Amino acid sequence: MHRPVSFASPVYLLALLVIPVVIIGALVLDRRRARYPVAFTNLDLLASVASGRRPRARRYAPLALLVLALASAGIALGHPRARLSEPDQNATIVLLVDVSGSMRANDVHPTRLAAAVAAMNTFLNLLPSQFKVGLAAFSDTPQPLVTPTLNRALVRQGVSYLEPEAGTALGDGLAAAIKMATQSLAADGFVRKPGQAVPAAIVLLSDGAQNRGTLQPYQAALEAKKAGIRVYPVSLGTPTGTVSFGFGAFADQVAVPPDPATMRLIAQTTGGRSYTAQTASSAVDIYRSLGSSIGRVDKEVQISSWFAAAAAFLLLAAFAAGRLVDARIP
Repeated sequence: MHRPVSFASPVYLLALLVIPVVIIGALVLDRRRARYPVAFTNLDLLASVASGRRPRARRYAPLALLVLALASAGIALGHPRARLSEPDQNATIVLLVDVSGSMRANDVHPTRLAAAVAAMNTFLNLLPSQFKVGLAAFSDTPQPLVTPTLNRALVRQGVSYLEPEAGTALGDGLAAAIKMATQSLAADGFVRKPGQAVPAAIVLLSDGAQNRGTLQPYQAALEAKKAGIRVYPVSLGTPTGTVSFGFGAFADQVAVPPDPATMRLIAQTTGGRSYTAQTASSAVDIYRSLGSSIGRVDKEVQISSWFAAAAAFLLLAAFAAGRLVDARIP
C-alpha cells in the first residue's frame, strides 16, 4: 500500500516536541501576569480598562499562529515527500469488447451492447488526450478494428459500427488486444526492461463465459502478465439475462448469465481490477472512473518548500496579529 506522504528524515520530526513546551510556557507567563493586580484609584478608569479587555480567542490568536508556524517548520525539517499521480505520457489503451450474440440481451437497457457503446464513449471523453487508444472486438474470432491512435473520432466511429454476432472467444480476443498494445509500444520505440510494467492497459468488457476459440481466458491472462500489461475486465449483465433465438414457433429463450469469476481471475493474474455492471448507468460509471484514472503513474515529489513557505507566512501572521491585539508572543 502506498502512503500519500512520507518523510526522508523522520528523526527531525522530534523538533515538533518544542510545540507543547511553547504552549505551556505561554500559558504559565499569562497566569503570572494575571497574579499582579494594578491599583486603580479612579473607578471610571477601571471601568474603561475592564471594558477594553480583549476576548480570550483574540488574545490567543498570535500564539495559535505561532504554533502552526512551528509545526510547519518541524514538518519541513523531516523532508516530506508526496506521492502524486499524473498521466503517463506514452500510455496505450486498448478497448476490447464482446460482440457475441448474447450482447443483444435487454436485461441491461436498452441492450447490453448499447450500454457498452455508451460506456466506451464516456471513457473516451475522460481519457487524457495524449493517450493512444485502440479498439478490438471478439465473437467467434477476434477482430482488431482500430490500431491504437490519438484520433478519438476514428475510435468513436469504430465503436458505432459494433453489432452482436455469434459466440464468445474471450481468450483469443484478449490475445489480439495484447498484440495490438505491444505493437503500438514497439512502434513508439518503447523497450521493456525485465519485470517492468509497460505503459499499456486493456479495458475488457464481456457478458458471458467462453464458448468458442482456442486460447482459454486464463492462458491469455498469463500472456498479458508476461507482457507487463494490466487488464481491467468489466462483467456486464444480470444472472437472469436471456436472448431469443429463432422465429415464431421455433423461437427459444436462452439464458446468458455473465461470468464475473473469469473476469476476476483475469484481473488478479494481470494486476488489474475487475468490475461488475448490471445496469447501463453502472457501466458508464465504471468507464468514467477508468477514464480518469487508468494509465496514470505515481511520482514522488519533495514538498519541504511548501511547508517552509507556510511556516514563514504563519510566523509573519503571528507577529501581525500580536501587533493588532497588543499581545505578547513568547
